[in-house]
Amino acid sequence: MLALSKGRYRARIARGADDLAAAQQLRAMAFGTGAERDEDDFDAICTHILIEEERDGRLVCCFRFLPLTGGAEIGRSYAAQFYDLGALADFDGPIVEMGRFCIHPEARDGDILRVAWAAMTQYVDDNGVELLCGCSSFAGTDAKHYLDAFAMLKLRHLAPKRWLPRVKAPAVFQFAKKLRRKPDAKLAMLRMPPLLRTYLLMGGWVSDHAVVDTHMNTLHVFTGLEIKSIPPARKRLLRAVAG
Repeated sequence: MLALSKGRYRARIARGADDLAAAQQLRAMAFGTGAERDEDDFDAICTHILIEEERDGRLVCCFRFLPLTGGAEIGRSYAAQFYDLGALADFDGPIVEMGRFCIHPEARDGDILRVAWAAMTQYVDDNGVELLCGCSSFAGTDAKHYLDAFAMLKLRHLAPKRWLPRVKAPAVFQFAKKLRRKPDAKLAMLRMPPLLRTYLLMGGWVSDHAVVDTHMNTLHVFTGLEIKSIPPARKRLLRAVAG
């Protein structure tokens, strides 16, 4: 069972209703939903991961995993509500969808993200996962704030054609078709969400369009990371933390 401690933080699997409620409350705070909790039907079928401070047990980060036996089950995923993922039906190997990732708004320590990735690494290794996927979100629904980031995604990080998601949601920003600008690399990285930035550093790829999600007040792109594509040096670093 996943459990690790590094520095000021520990990662563990949620146990019981109180842990789930704490994760839902943190999500509501981080996503600014205005509700007491952020909850949906997927919570009941997911494994929830909590990142806490060792000293006092304060919850600083959480996310959830939905395991899928292979591409034939991709329609069960949260992302399948927004993207046509039919191309991934041919993916032959275990998949896990990672979702609802959030960090406490007052927590600024970069080690939180590192411990979260270590926990993901341990889960992937323990379960023989071959594809990690999910929706990576940009805050707000106005694409003009992120044009350099989207231009960079178009230039360097689009999904391979064999896995490319197709449009399903009613409101999307088709950046791969619409953008003609050369990205400012520094500004692109500054505007890229930290979680997505880490995915890309490890060889991850994205859909060619962003979904305009007014319910969550985000723009999000489908993101995939084939485990075999992670550079060996990065795998070693992640496993060193996870070990």
